[in-house]
Amino acid sequence: MDHGNRTSCTAFEGTRRIASGELAEVALKTKEVVDRAGHAPILIFDDMTSESIEIDFRGTADEVLKRLSSGTIEVEPDAPPSQPPRGPGRPRLGVIAREVTLLPRHWDWLNDQTGGASVALRKLVEEARRANESKDRARRSREAAYRFLSAMAGNLDGFEEATRALFAGDRERFDEQIQPWPADVRDHARKLAAVAFDGMAGA
Repeated sequence: MDHGNRTSCTAFEGTRRIASGELAEVALKTKEVVDRAGHAPILIFDDMTSESIEIDFRGTADEVLKRLSSGTIEVEPDAPPSQPPRGPGRPRLGVIAREVTLLPRHWDWLNDQTGGASVALRKLVEEARRANESKDRARRSREAAYRFLSAMAGNLDGFEEATRALFAGDRERFDEQIQPWPADVRDHARKLAAVAFDGMAGA
């Protein structure tokens, strides 16, 4: 998957944060650590999703950057599926035809709306997106925090209680459980979870 050099990410050597920022900048700083003998395991996380970004560090720094600019990086563990081939629709407007399964009464209602079923569905989706924007943002934040916790803190004391507090929206309990953790891991976890806690508090 091509994240692009402007992807915001954070790299860790063991529990120590190496760098945060744009992918190319983080890659260069991480390359210095990778080339050093006896370094701890390296993990690079997408700052939005906490998916792991795999970079090929072979060769010189310029070679690493060249591979990044060509999009030859991988994301683990759950990169999104590729888009299916476009079918009938209005491609100039970015409209893609997909199958939707509804009950007869739903189709009857949609077909009775001004503009027909497609227009009505698009309006419903946009209204739902606006209405749930805050909840969706909190959910994405919670999922990103959980991915990071699982990768970096799964063996640390308080991990299970911290994850329970994360999904329960209990910021105080979460902070209490992660307080003894290595500072860089703790601080990044708090940053990732902040939007989730704010969103749940305002729900």
